[in-house]
Amino acid sequence: MTSIFRTHMGADFGRLHPEIRRRFSVGLDSGEACVGRGTMERIRHGAPYVKPFLRLGGTRNILVPREGRDVPFTIENFPYMDSFGRETVTFVRTFQLRDRPHRFDATMVLSPERDCILDYLGTHQHLASDLRMSAEPDGSLVIRSSEHRFREGPFDVRVPSLIGGDAEVHETFDESTGRFRIRVRVINRHFGFLFGYEGSFAAEYVDASGSGFHADLRPVREEARA
Repeated sequence: MTSIFRTHMGADFGRLHPEIRRRFSVGLDSGEACVGRGTMERIRHGAPYVKPFLRLGGTRNILVPREGRDVPFTIENFPYMDSFGRETVTFVRTFQLRDRPHRFDATMVLSPERDCILDYLGTHQHLASDLRMSAEPDGSLVIRSSEHRFREGPFDVRVPSLIGGDAEVHETFDESTGRFRIRVRVINRHFGFLFGYEGSFAAEYVDASGSGFHADLRPVREEARA
């Protein structure tokens, strides 16, 4: 079986921990989706000037506009074929914060042209980031973002480093607990730490074509430009 992540990583995929390999094997070929449920021990923000941008992003389910500790968390990774015929995998994260649930939405496709996984952020796919994935010697997975682009109507512009954020995701599997551990950090090259969270979750695998896939996991608008 293949997946967009296995195709992107090539031989490096085989060096991942077996449980991480299974989690990132979800796809139309496998017929499986993955739903993770757990707790984020901490969600934190950088300097105060970051907060208005996080609140603005929160209106389109991009990042999380509030901080918190011991926050119930769900991540839903469902594969589907988008309206442009591309295999797509949802990364819909829900954080049950005190005021209400907050979602951080992403949809990922393979981009052979850019030699990366293309990560569309938010409900309208206005932001697109190039992601590259690699296996660490201990079998953990590291995902790093590079170029970011903003797309709206005729506009297709690269986000300058002055206002952009580079993400690094580190995911491991803890055999003693049977849970995945995840750490996410978004850093601005000029101003430092912007946003991050870390915690753990347990995963279950469900039929990707079953009733567990809700239409609202898909973005409101899909972007054709890779």
